[in-house]
Amino acid sequence: MNHPSKPVILYGIPFSQPVRAVFWLMLYKQLPFDLVPINPGSKGDNGSRSPAYLAKNPGGTIPAIEEPQTGFVLAEAHAILCYLSNKHGWDDVYPSDPQQRAKVDWYLHYHHRNVRDASIGLVAPKIRKDLNIPDIIQQSARSTFTRAMRTLDTGWLAQSRYLTGDRLTLADFAAYMEIGQLQPCFTNLFDFEPYPHVRRWLETMQQVAGHDDAHVVLTELGDISVEAPALETIKQANFRALAALKARVAQMG
Repeated sequence: MNHPSKPVILYGIPFSQPVRAVFWLMLYKQLPFDLVPINPGSKGDNGSRSPAYLAKNPGGTIPAIEEPQTGFVLAEAHAILCYLSNKHGWDDVYPSDPQQRAKVDWYLHYHHRNVRDASIGLVAPKIRKDLNIPDIIQQSARSTFTRAMRTLDTGWLAQSRYLTGDRLTLADFAAYMEIGQLQPCFTNLFDFEPYPHVRRWLETMQQVAGHDDAHVVLTELGDISVEAPALETIKQANFRALAALKARVAQMG
């Protein structure tokens, strides 16, 4: 497969759910990339609040991508997923048919204040103690996420194999990064027993190419349901995931 001589640069860290969504898609599509670590919230040289990074992405968020040939920079995971699919003609995951594509966009918009709340209500309080997320915010986010699981189980996934139909799309990559991280095999922070269609979909997504490579950081971190991990544990999980990704991308050529 022919690719540009200089691979796209992806800024972020493996523990970030949106970052993982982007590099899982690139692994799935065998598109080489260079993951440059950017620490969220840090003002240091490799931080998302550093002057150099803010000059590229004024929002100071991860992920962002940069194309070395043109200097084009784009932030926000869903925008990146759509852009890469448009640029490379990945119509299988982002259909060219307007109605089918609109269903994918529908989920991507729904995701932000529903499924994405998994990180605010369940994961962040365990990982980012420095954020001091108030209990009322955590409880609200957990309730929102629980309602979203009911919605996916009785609606989106009740009649189809994947979120928007019988084919894997960007919607599934985005959704799984939030939902999948909570499984017993990873952080073990949510009970999926009441949601049979969601559980079936999770099992299906585990078979998608690149899944294991994209989730090394969670495998390394393990179950955090009883005891929050130490900062050093999180750092080491990110380091090992970065090394594994580098080795995997090198194999892609």
